[in-house]
This record gives sequence, C-alpha cells and structure tokens, in this order.
Amino acid sequence: MKNIFLSAVLLLSSLGLFSNCTQNKPGAANAKAVTKTAATAAESTEPAPGDTTVKVTYPPINKAQYDSLMKRMAHGDTTGKWPVKNTPYPIPGAILPYKRVVAYYGNLYSKKMGILGELPPNEMLAKLKGEIKHWEKADPRVPVQPALHYIAVVASGDPGKDKMYRHRMPFKQIDTILSLAKKAHAIVFLDVQVSLSNIRTELPLLEKYLIMPQVHFGMDPEFSMKDGSLPGKKIGTYDANDINYVSGYLAGLVKKYNLPPKILIVHRFTKKMVTNYQNIKLHPEIQLVMDMDGWGEPDLKEGTWRYFIYNEPVQFTGFKLFYKNDIKKAPHHMLTPEEVLKKKPYPMYIQYQ
Repeated sequence: MKNIFLSAVLLLSSLGLFSNCTQNKPGAANAKAVTKTAATAAESTEPAPGDTTVKVTYPPINKAQYDSLMKRMAHGDTTGKWPVKNTPYPIPGAILPYKRVVAYYGNLYSKKMGILGELPPNEMLAKLKGEIKHWEKADPRVPVQPALHYIAVVASGDPGKDKMYRHRMPFKQIDTILSLAKKAHAIVFLDVQVSLSNIRTELPLLEKYLIMPQVHFGMDPEFSMKDGSLPGKKIGTYDANDINYVSGYLAGLVKKYNLPPKILIVHRFTKKMVTNYQNIKLHPEIQLVMDMDGWGEPDLKEGTWRYFIYNEPVQFTGFKLFYKNDIKKAPHHMLTPEEVLKKKPYPMYIQYQ
C-alpha cells in the first residue's frame, strides 16, 4: 500500500488509499480494491457553507422533441429494448438526453482512485476540457455537460470507530469540488460506497448538498456488503428496493425544493450487483443511468455492456473508461469516443477514472 501524505492544511498526518479494479470476464469479480484512510477529519458531518438552490425557470418539456431524442439514443436498436417503453417524461430542466455528461471520477485524497485526484486541479480541469472537445467532435449533435464525480463515502480496509469499514469524507472537501466544478461549468456527482453501512444511513447525510440544483448522486453496489463481508473480498449488491429508496428520496427533494431532475448513477459490471432490475421504479424527477463500470480490454468491456447494461434496460446508460486499467492487457487500448459511440444505445453518461 502506498502512503500518501496530506498537507498540514488538512490537519491529517497521513492517508493510505488505493484502488485497483480487476475484471477478467463478464460476471467475474471486478474488484476495485478498498480504500483505507486514517481519519477523524474524514468522518466530519458539519454542514457545508454556500448556497443551496438557485431559482431557475425551465421551459416545459417538448414531448415530441424528447421522443425524437430518445429514439435517436436507441441508435437503431430493433429489439424493442431501447428506448425503454413507458418511461415517464422528465420535469423541466432535464439534462438527459439533451446533453451527454462527461465526468472525471475520483477523490482528492488519493491519486489511485481516479483522474479527479491524480492530477493537480488546474491540470485535471484542462484534461477534462480536452476530453469534452473530443466527445463534441465525435458526436456534434449532442452537447456535452462536464461533470466531477467525487467519492464522498469511501469503502475502507480500516473499520473505523463504528466498524462499518467506510469513511465519510469531510464536507470541506466537497466544498472544494463544488468550487472546481464552478470553474469548469460542471455539475457534481456525490458517490457513496456504503461497505457495512447502508444507503438509508449514508444518503440523508448528504442532503445539504443534494438540495443544490447542480449536485447529483451515484451509488456503487460493488461496495454494498450486505452479507457482512469486508469490502474488496467479494462484489457487493443492491436490489431494486435499494435503488427505489434512493430515487424516491431524491425525487422528494426535487419536489420540496423545486429543483430540476436529479441524475442517479448506478454502477454495474456483474449480474448480481443489481438484482430485480425490472422492479426499478422511474420518476419524472429522476434520470436513472446504469453505468457500465468494468475495466479491461475492448472485447471484455463489450461483453459486460451486452450482458448487464444492454440486456437489462432501465432508462439511460453510462460507460466507464479507465486511463490505466483499460490498457493493462493486450491490445493495450482504451476505447475512443468514436468507438464507444458504436454502442446501442448511445451511452449518455461517460465516466473517466
């Protein structure tokens, strides 16, 4: 394990973090190894400063236009799976399918968990800007919405005081992400790895941020260890009931605070990571993305996409790209935007780690 020493400004002596996803075939363990952190400060739940909502009036949804964009998103699929039938029209202010979200993922305490924390902030934002230009060139019909996808609750090898094997990052770090996002005209995703805790405990603690119109949410079944296993030892799981709790909670915030729709990202690369997908409920206030989260060579990623994203349709799809892990094995190639855009349906959320 590599120790990463934090500055005195963070008032932490050291923080050991690592992330190392593994995947060998569709359905196999794709273990992003757990993150370990020393962390009294990382358990902070103090309210964050700053604004909460910005009152904006959005035009009503043009249903004919929305239907046309959803049909285009299906990318010529003839099976009847895509676009998903009987999905609700979103309330005004929806991002999808009008824009494609391109996000950088990670944690500022670690260079091992993703590009978001690997590079100095200005260099990271410049690199993200370059990726956005590439996506705009690859598919000029769809504008790109930049995003920062921050891991706010991190699965850990350290049990912590409550022995839940997860650490909540300090709110001051979320504030930093919000400031960086503002510079990049980006939206923000707060991602949660519950470990031995549960989503019903962790989600409400982030409400201070989730009532902001630019803040969205991600949930990672890989680290939802319902059987008491330690994170990283096996792949975790969420059921449709867990996802429905989150979407219902977020929909309630949207209604209460008169917000635009929230995007909910659900990571997935095995069948058991999401059970009873057909029971997932959709809401006009929520845009639900099943994100193909596996790494590996192009053929492997294609299989994961086909079995666990394409074949089990929910609403929107996402595709994750790994700067390092995707090139570990021959042909040592990370898919380009042009190659990802060959997928059916078109992924509307792209995440780089």
